[in-house]
Amino acid sequence: MMALAQSRSHLIDRLAKPRGRLTADAPLGPQTWFRTGGPAEVLFRPADPEDLASFLAALPADVPVTALGVGSNLLVRDGGVRGVVIRLMRGFTSVAIEGDEVTAGAGALDLNVALTARDHALEGLEFLSGIPGTIGGALRMNAGAYGGELADVLLSAQAVDRSGALHRVSARELGFRYRHSDAPSDWIFTSATLCGRPGDQMTIARRIAEIDTARIESQPRSRTGGSTFTNPDGHKAWELIDRAGCRGLRIGDAQVSEKHCNFLINLGAATAADIEALGEEVRRRVFEQSGVRLEWEIRRIGEARIGASA
Repeated sequence: MMALAQSRSHLIDRLAKPRGRLTADAPLGPQTWFRTGGPAEVLFRPADPEDLASFLAALPADVPVTALGVGSNLLVRDGGVRGVVIRLMRGFTSVAIEGDEVTAGAGALDLNVALTARDHALEGLEFLSGIPGTIGGALRMNAGAYGGELADVLLSAQAVDRSGALHRVSARELGFRYRHSDAPSDWIFTSATLCGRPGDQMTIARRIAEIDTARIESQPRSRTGGSTFTNPDGHKAWELIDRAGCRGLRIGDAQVSEKHCNFLINLGAATAADIEALGEEVRRRVFEQSGVRLEWEIRRIGEARIGASA
């Protein structure tokens, strides 16, 4: 008598079929700037905001949900991410101009928003060209660089919560602070409307070029997650790290950048555990040397690999 093989059920079999794309056990490491980390139990790429809302409304209450942007300021732990990881791609990347207002999908790259504003001679959004991420991520953390931050230019934002309900809020309602917003943790932003002002196109273009040059000169171009720690009040994180003797410090193939101490880099074969352990060692040494406790700016998600030491 032939034994019947029993196949283990997978989360994807419990989910309603959306118009967008569902993928089981999808590798996430290659989708992050660190190029390391484990898979998503299920990866969902919604077709548009309505598809996202209906999918979330039908999602079983016990299934965790994690939003993923372009993976620039993110570390996915080696054991991967349980539940559904949502990535906003086509359907969320448009940038439209109406008068002095710029409406961008949450999946639009910050750089593309800055360049579109430039092409329409709108100034005030140049700083976005220096932020390596998407508008959705910028909303979540009030991203900023080169003299500007999202709170300075945001008029309103739209989001979908875990139940599938839609929300439209003003910048004031988001309670922006330095690298922080009070947005509920279960919100997934879908778009934002920003305010520019008429300006000279050549002047705007020169400012964007200056920001690009400054980034090239000061930041590593290797596998990195951008700024690792937020600047504590009255301090610059990179200076504290440098004074604690951490420039060039390594754990495995993870290294504190010698070019900019507030960047951790993957030299090629670093695991997420290596990178996180290095960050924690930097925090320990900085606290020991200066009494300042650095806080992570990089978002760390997922679970450690079973048997990992970090």
